[in-house]
Amino acid sequence: MRRVVIAALAVLPFLMGLASAQMSADVKFEAGNYGTTVNGTVTGEEFFDYRLGARAEQEMYAELTAVDSNGSGTIYFNILPPGSRGEALYNGSMDGNSALVTLPETGTYTIRVYQMGNDADSGATTGYSLDLSIQ
Repeated sequence: MRRVVIAALAVLPFLMGLASAQMSADVKFEAGNYGTTVNGTVTGEEFFDYRLGARAEQEMYAELTAVDSNGSGTIYFNILPPGSRGEALYNGSMDGNSALVTLPETGTYTIRVYQMGNDADSGATTGYSLDLSIQ
């Protein structure tokens, strides 16, 4: 019986990770525009991925603003290159919530919005506005 309980406890974090599925969306610009604003919320350790196609040598601008929070509003974004498994070209928690990045390759980039610290740990919800453009 003890082995069954220990095995069940070992699997619990994996199952909890499956229960809190992460969110994602493709970003498309309207014809003639090179930018857009997206709005959303993240709660706790959730993250939201925005996928955006771009060519090498284009410049991506991103600026994240916390709109409302029941915590302290510690929200950030990372820019992940095509094929990334979490490695970031730009890390907002270290570099700030405004970025201008020359893209190194053609493909689909991911802008990941997330919380850290007490807001992530306590399950706080933070609303945000994310301005994106590519030139």
